[in-house]
Amino acid sequence: MASADLGKELECSICLDVYRDAVTLSCGHNFCQLCIDQHLKRQDVSGVYSCPECRAEFQERPTQQRNITLCNVVENFLSAHQYDALYFCSYCMDAPVPAVKSCLHCEASLCDRHLRVHSKAAEHVLTEPSSCLQNKKCSIHKKILEYYCTNDALSACVCVSCCMIGEHQGHKMESLHEASEKKKVKLRNVLQTLNTKREETEVRVKNLEKHKKQHHDKAAGEAESVTALCRDIRRWLDDLEKTVLGRISRQEERESLSISELIKKLEIKKDEMSGNMRHIEELCNMTDPLTVLQDPDTGDLCDTDEEEGGKKTVGCDRFYQGEKLISHITHKLSDILRDVNVTFYVQDPVDIILDVNTADNNLQISDDLKMATWTQIKQSRPETNCRFQNFQVLSSTRIFSGRLYWDVEISDSEEWSVGMCYPRIDRRGCQSYIGDNKKSWCLHGEQNSIQYSVIHDNKVIVLPSFIFRKKFRMCLDYEAGQLSFYELRDPIRHLHTFSATFTEPLHAALYIWKGNIKILEGGPILTHRVF
Repeated sequence: MASADLGKELECSICLDVYRDAVTLSCGHNFCQLCIDQHLKRQDVSGVYSCPECRAEFQERPTQQRNITLCNVVENFLSAHQYDALYFCSYCMDAPVPAVKSCLHCEASLCDRHLRVHSKAAEHVLTEPSSCLQNKKCSIHKKILEYYCTNDALSACVCVSCCMIGEHQGHKMESLHEASEKKKVKLRNVLQTLNTKREETEVRVKNLEKHKKQHHDKAAGEAESVTALCRDIRRWLDDLEKTVLGRISRQEERESLSISELIKKLEIKKDEMSGNMRHIEELCNMTDPLTVLQDPDTGDLCDTDEEEGGKKTVGCDRFYQGEKLISHITHKLSDILRDVNVTFYVQDPVDIILDVNTADNNLQISDDLKMATWTQIKQSRPETNCRFQNFQVLSSTRIFSGRLYWDVEISDSEEWSVGMCYPRIDRRGCQSYIGDNKKSWCLHGEQNSIQYSVIHDNKVIVLPSFIFRKKFRMCLDYEAGQLSFYELRDPIRHLHTFSATFTEPLHAALYIWKGNIKILEGGPILTHRVF
């Protein structure tokens, strides 16, 4: 009874079986690792995670801690109940009694008591206890397997009838014991070879671990140097910021006073011009030509030399002061960068947006050109040679140099692909899908699978890792000829890198069937090098 109660306590509430690789959530409840992984995967789409036991909610995907104590308890419990796997006597009906032998002829297992009264006839062949007695008989002649056919094409365990009248007639035979011993010799040779290789592998592992530690120590030293370097840069930049802001503030005060005076003069001038304009309008509305002609000359009313001179003076002064300020900042930053000996690689910002002119009419493109949604209702867009016919769309952004990244999120999709392609990709037909030709590279996934693949030139590479999230990053190094895919998780996980020689501009490409794909962000990859 106590054993049954303990077994009940060791059951996973999801699969209702004994824990396998038990893990614990932060709320304290335990589950099989595979069970809770599958449960949380189903919650990835909504982004709201909860414990299946107590319904406690988590803001992020909860971490799983392996419960070593519970794993040990389960292991001891299973070890203590190994009697379930024993073979029992076929004739003891009152209570289960362990069998000591099995009879191939009777197809029954025997305990000590029933073995003593069992027939000793030759046809009653006794073996070690087994539940698969049929496997020890010929499936055709229902006789005991006694020989091994060594014929290459028909090598198998056979009975006497197979040798005499069956398909193995005339073949070279060996006794099962003799054939077994020969196979054991081969297996021992294989075992010795594997032992040698394992020892060699252990030596390589130790050397790699030593090499890894050396790299770790070196990286730690470099990280410390970079941290100190960045700290100095921040301090110098703070000092520079205070100096420059002070100068800007003082210059702004001086120019503000000068501009205020000029504004007053211009307001007076504006009032004068308004009065002149009203007088001119009155003249224009007069019907008496004599009055119009006798009015004093109004040519001087358009004279703006004073205004233009004022603008020119203020503009030149501002330009001169701004030039001096920029020159000062440039020289100061150059001095700092030269002193710390750092160079930065920066590239112009890149904004990945979708090109509606390439979108299949079953795809709805958002107003900000960042999301493609599959819909059964066709969009009323003109059919052109640029438009896809297979639920795909390209970006209007063309990339022909540099290093950049872009992130995407897939929601409620049954099948999707994200990647990059040349603009010459076909727009219809089986060769137009991204990945199914030499002009495109993609990451592909389906809703009912957590194992995805990457595709190029119709060659599919199944990724070995399970993927549970729906956010991915693509990193392109055009000059190096590399396109890499990552799963956005903590930490970010590399999935695959394509290597190619890019010969044309590249466009981001999306394929979506049901659901939607959203471009989250994109931009240049910034790097620095410390000499």
